[in-house]
Amino acid sequence: MATKLPRVFYDRPTLDVARDLMGKVLVHNRRGIRTSGVIVEAEAYIGESDPACHAAPGPTRRNAPLYGPPGYAYVYLNYGIHCLVNVVTEAERSPAAVLIRALEPLEGTDVMRRRRARTMKGGAADRELARHELCRGPGNLTMAMGISLAENRLDLLGDRLFLEDRALPAGQLAWGPRIGIRVGTGHPWRVYVVGHPAVSGNRSAPGPGTGRRRSNG
Repeated sequence: MATKLPRVFYDRPTLDVARDLMGKVLVHNRRGIRTSGVIVEAEAYIGESDPACHAAPGPTRRNAPLYGPPGYAYVYLNYGIHCLVNVVTEAERSPAAVLIRALEPLEGTDVMRRRRARTMKGGAADRELARHELCRGPGNLTMAMGISLAENRLDLLGDRLFLEDRALPAGQLAWGPRIGIRVGTGHPWRVYVVGHPAVSGNRSAPGPGTGRRRSNG
């Protein structure tokens, strides 16, 4: 039985939320089309002292959702190309979030393939993507799921974009450095399911274990 994640789930230390998101299901309803996938990789971004966090320069119009209440979506355009989806964590005025990096597709895989195919060019457009490739990488998963800037600031307790607990086993987890960033690379704040083919980063590194956690100060 699926249970929508409650506000209290997000109102906790960000690394705890990131770890517990593994195995949870991200669901998006767009124009009557439902897509979903199991979260298998995520990254934590914590506070103004984290140089890779959008809160590093202090409050701005763009990063305002990070300073808001937990359990809301923070969607932004990365390098003017891809939308990335994050879930806001911790108490209000404690800016932190978890970036969803990869999913194992569940519902709407045909729709996901069509959406991804529209963005592919050259010879790659002629190849049908394998299931595990559809939502591998944070930009790919938003394209596949149809998540755009229109979902920024959405309440994740609503019916348009939300997360569910379907009691699915997460598998063995590992932690490692965040990827695709140039600062704050020393923090082992990327958590992933070991050996899962949808994981977008290094899928064989053991990481420092699942016990590392930190609350935003």
